[in-house]
Amino acid sequence: MPPRYAKHMRLRTVTVMLLAVACALPAAAQASRALVPKQTSAHPEANLGPDAAAGSAALARKDYPAAAAAFRRALHDHPRVIGLLNDYGIALDREGKTAAAQVQYRRALHLAPNDPATLRNAAICEFRAHRYSAALRYLRHLRAVRPKDLQAQALTGMSRLALGQNAAAARALSRAAALQPRDLRLLYTLARADIAAKHMPAAIAVFARIMHLAPQSAEAHTLMGLAEERTFHLKQAAKEFAAALRANPRFPGGHRRLALVYAKLNQNAAAEEQFTAAVRQSPDDAVSACFLGEIDVRRGQPGAALAWFQRAVRVTPNYALAWAGLGEARLDLHHPHAALPALRRAIRLDPENARDHYLLGRAYFALGQPKAARREMNRSAAIQAAQRTAYTKKLNGSSPHRR
Repeated sequence: MPPRYAKHMRLRTVTVMLLAVACALPAAAQASRALVPKQTSAHPEANLGPDAAAGSAALARKDYPAAAAAFRRALHDHPRVIGLLNDYGIALDREGKTAAAQVQYRRALHLAPNDPATLRNAAICEFRAHRYSAALRYLRHLRAVRPKDLQAQALTGMSRLALGQNAAAARALSRAAALQPRDLRLLYTLARADIAAKHMPAAIAVFARIMHLAPQSAEAHTLMGLAEERTFHLKQAAKEFAAALRANPRFPGGHRRLALVYAKLNQNAAAEEQFTAAVRQSPDDAVSACFLGEIDVRRGQPGAALAWFQRAVRVTPNYALAWAGLGEARLDLHHPHAALPALRRAIRLDPENARDHYLLGRAYFALGQPKAARREMNRSAAIQAAQRTAYTKKLNGSSPHRR
């Protein structure tokens, strides 16, 4: 088949298949974090002294504790320099000290309320901490100051996508794509937003643009893979995701997507290899960390599993699966007292999860509290019964009430 004809056939195929992808993934997983711009250092002038210069050098070599210490000393002598406050905030943020970083950005904005670099850095800091609503507050201010700022529009779209505001996300990302029409990563994220918003004609149009610009790109292969996966063509989906990684080995989320498909195909060794590659590439990938923890639980290695789940809750504190896994690992290590708070946290985040109630019942039983254990076991059984009833009604064509 001639390559040009093959490309058009592929586009026709994905036009049909994308119609089934409207609910492909949870909204929070859809934002392409690689689009998040880097925070911009102000590179303080030499006349601010040796501490400022030492901080800039440490920041450049990614020695963030040393950079923070140097900028803190420099700010003692120059407390009103916007660039120093920003650089100190960046160093603190990269250390994981988000709250302390935001203090520096607020100090800078008190001195210069409309400074675009500070507004952008503060928004990025909140986004990286998964505080998307807080990020949007800074981004609204930034867009008022700079209406055509590409990064402001893109980050607004990704924040709204993470919050499940899919139509608003698509509008913001569309504005960003108009400013940078050949950015494949941006177009890919826009297509994901259109799919999530069920704007299928728009998603297909964006896919056509990607195919026109780069038919063998990681973005094109990934969208094809998502369509194949959603229509249960798992082997073909695995081929597309593998092709995406060959096109760009560092494509965000690529290893995790391939791992999840391998897991569905019961190719467990291949899945573990890809999950491991995913966390090596993105240390804050809580989903992959949880899957690796589950693998260790099944192997009877709760100590190894515990480390993965601790990592997951550290980077994503509101992830119910991570807290449940942490509780289960502690139970398997015969630490029911330590398991209780983790399992209670999981249930607060996901009250209708039958397995979590069962695990909490196990913990109470191990602690010699049979009444509480029976309550949780009964709750688990009731949730499972309700889910079976809802599924039966769905199979019979009814529409059960959503929980």
